[in-house]
Amino acid sequence: MTIIVVEVIEMASDDVWTEKYRPKTLDEVIGQEQIVRRLKSYVKTGNLPHLLFSGPPGVGKTACAVALAKDMFGDTWQNNFTELNASDERGIDVVRNNIKNFARTAPLGDARFKIIFLDEADALTSDAQSALRRTMERYTATCRFIISCNYSSKIIEPIQSRCAVYRFGPLGPKDIETMARRIEKGEGIKITKDGLDAIIYVARGDMRRAVNALQSASTVSKDITAEAVYETTSTARPKEIEEMLKLALNGQFMDSRNKLDDLLIKYGLSGSDIIDQIYASMFSLGLDEDVLVALVDRIGEADFRLTEGGNERIQVEALLAHFKMHGEAMKK
Repeated sequence: MTIIVVEVIEMASDDVWTEKYRPKTLDEVIGQEQIVRRLKSYVKTGNLPHLLFSGPPGVGKTACAVALAKDMFGDTWQNNFTELNASDERGIDVVRNNIKNFARTAPLGDARFKIIFLDEADALTSDAQSALRRTMERYTATCRFIISCNYSSKIIEPIQSRCAVYRFGPLGPKDIETMARRIEKGEGIKITKDGLDAIIYVARGDMRRAVNALQSASTVSKDITAEAVYETTSTARPKEIEEMLKLALNGQFMDSRNKLDDLLIKYGLSGSDIIDQIYASMFSLGLDEDVLVALVDRIGEADFRLTEGGNERIQVEALLAHFKMHGEAMKK
């Protein structure tokens, strides 16, 4: 029984496109050109300061860290590079034991130092971060740290001051298209124009989300269309969201509410998903700037209430009610 489980896991991991198409070198990294250029300069000099990578998920932080280690250490990179995920082990004991034991040992081969990649470091407790700053100072002769986080504000100032900070931004449509075409060629699939637009819309600057959406759609058909992308990712079409908002703005609140019910049943969306798509679609409605400001403020409030545990249906319907009220005010 154990052997069967292991074989299934290995087969599944071979088919995960996010891993299959992960960059092997810095030259293969898509987007973040300025950051990649600066990282290449470290490879040329053979030296490296402590680094802090900050930015939203799926924009290349882990890819850059692994590619940097491969370019810098060559064939011995696995012996001189370790990756820890702070969201799994976030206490002070991890810093005092796992990290410290790796940092204090000498690098192997011709490497001048080892690299510890600490992913999702904003999940570390404040005590663990305080212990980490001392470890970073003490073992600089044998080890460098690459710290990755979504929010740099959650990293204590003493650690930030010890690192060269790199802020990653969301990837652009051209970056998503480049990866999609690379996968299209490698997997022998066909991505239609509307299918590519759908992948870019679903991704919202997150390459990991884009690749997963593409793989999910490919299980339905080798021809990747918008319909396949939206159905397999449980994402409503932008036009359907816009239609719901226009109904509310025109004073047809009950029709807008019925449209919301259709979307929830058809796509199985959560309240947060609906609010995210409302925010993305409202700027194409041609509303006055003052109205946009008021509605964005209301969207932010609804999003906060959902985060705090508010009822999803009530919050989304209340948001549609605000669209109706502002639509009537515009008519006057």
